[in-house]
Amino acid sequence: MEYQFYVGCDLGGTNIKAGLVDMSTGKVVATKSAPTLSHEGPEKVIKRIGKTIQKLVNENHHSWDDIGGVGVSAPGRLDLDKGETVFMTNLPTHWINIPLAAKLEAILNKPVFLLNDVRAITYGEWAFGAGRGVDCMLCFAIGTGIGGGVVINNQLVLNQGGTAGELGHIVIDVNGPPCGCGNHGCVETYASGPSIAALGIKRVVQGQATAIGELAGYDLNKITPYLIAKAAEAGDAIALEIWENAGEAMGVAILNAALVVGPKKVVVTGGVAAAGDLLLNPIRRTLKERMIVMPTDQIEIVPGELGEEAGMIGMAVWASKGGRLSNL
Repeated sequence: MEYQFYVGCDLGGTNIKAGLVDMSTGKVVATKSAPTLSHEGPEKVIKRIGKTIQKLVNENHHSWDDIGGVGVSAPGRLDLDKGETVFMTNLPTHWINIPLAAKLEAILNKPVFLLNDVRAITYGEWAFGAGRGVDCMLCFAIGTGIGGGVVINNQLVLNQGGTAGELGHIVIDVNGPPCGCGNHGCVETYASGPSIAALGIKRVVQGQATAIGELAGYDLNKITPYLIAKAAEAGDAIALEIWENAGEAMGVAILNAALVVGPKKVVVTGGVAAAGDLLLNPIRRTLKERMIVMPTDQIEIVPGELGEEAGMIGMAVWASKGGRLSNL
């Protein structure tokens, strides 16, 4: 039986966000959210996820008979076959070997499928967003960290237990700064939101001539990638240099991944990507200058189209495929 509606849900460290997705259009027709309150432990959080999804469906006057299934994304390592969380760094107790899918199925009486949160964003952008229509794509989601995902031959790459696609941990400098993953010189240490903000703070503390400090009222806590982007858009040389450096770092990481995969599109999304061409233009320029053996004019660098709904849409698509790798 084919269903028109599936639920995509994101389990985050702060919030649970669920969306009802119309698979005929790929649109989120309704959403519901709740605080995660992860300190209460997995059992209570799982019940909260179930209750949020139930409210989403019931309040939008849909029969549960109309719902084909539920996809839940989460950060960290997951066992996709068992439907378990293996280890999640940003939730207390780390959710070690928690049978999340089975517990939610018992609450909802619907099949539940899991996927890493950024792989879900990748799948959503490929299925119904900026990557639609291409058979090979890279996705970089830039925020507090940098996550990623890969589509090859119309299939989401989930090798090595679903850990394949961690593009934010491509090493661009073997002698670079330490990364939270335990390695050194990952692109995440150069182009994530905190890394960009730290560069702005450093320049202000050093007393360099920049509008960044003035825009922040000389409150270092207010220096964010968004504020640095505002300074850059106003022509501030230091702010422009910061974005140029972040874009160049991203360009090198994208180059390394692209040489292996040969993507037709590279989708750059997440909060930091809201800087637009301040980030994308140096990425494009770096590829043009450094990618010698592959035709760069056949690789599009594009912003994501689905915003915060990408993960929910991706999870709905994943659930509609039964949590299996298959072509749309």
